[in-house]
Amino acid sequence: MKADLNLYLVTARYEETEEVFLQKIEEACENGMTLVQLREKELTTCAYYELAKKVKQVTDRYQIPLIIDDRADICLAVDAAGVHIGDDELPTAVTRKIIGDKILGVSVKSVAQAKKVEAAGADYLGVGAIFPTTTKVTTKATSLETLQQITQQVSIPVVAIGGITEERIAEFEHTGIQGIAVVSEIMQAKNIGQKVRQMKDKFAQLEGD
Repeated sequence: MKADLNLYLVTARYEETEEVFLQKIEEACENGMTLVQLREKELTTCAYYELAKKVKQVTDRYQIPLIIDDRADICLAVDAAGVHIGDDELPTAVTRKIIGDKILGVSVKSVAQAKKVEAAGADYLGVGAIFPTTTKVTTKATSLETLQQITQQVSIPVVAIGGITEERIAEFEHTGIQGIAVVSEIMQAKNIGQKVRQMKDKFAQLEGD
């Protein structure tokens, strides 16, 4: 797969201007973010496309892959690195046909789901929410035990998501994950650059155990 999943930013806007939003993404990229997913649930197709083009200009500057949440059409339209889908989007196999050899991430909550989407062509799995989350996306919790079972049962990389803070990174020891996906801990940090560096360091220590 053409991406390092180590520290994975999932974007969220908090009633801020587009300029501030793009600046936050740039600061994260500049300080070691390894992947960025643009996630927009409310935008029209046209607005999503225009924003995706601007975000891709930022990620391209730092040679960081851009993943588009849900929308294979937007992914192809801006030539993003890939798309991430949930269980209410097009089936994994269909999405794979649409995007060709681009990166395909799929959200799962169980070992059965994980095996199914791996067989259907997923490149990596997003598992969560592991901890309670403040983002607008509603989701049921997934235990650390289930997370570990998934990593043991599939051969593709697994990323944990949901309420992950710098302090909680240590709880992922021995789970076998390849990365952590973070939303508010980075997007709402007072010093985004410092937060990215600290989280990356803590995750690297975890991997070294």
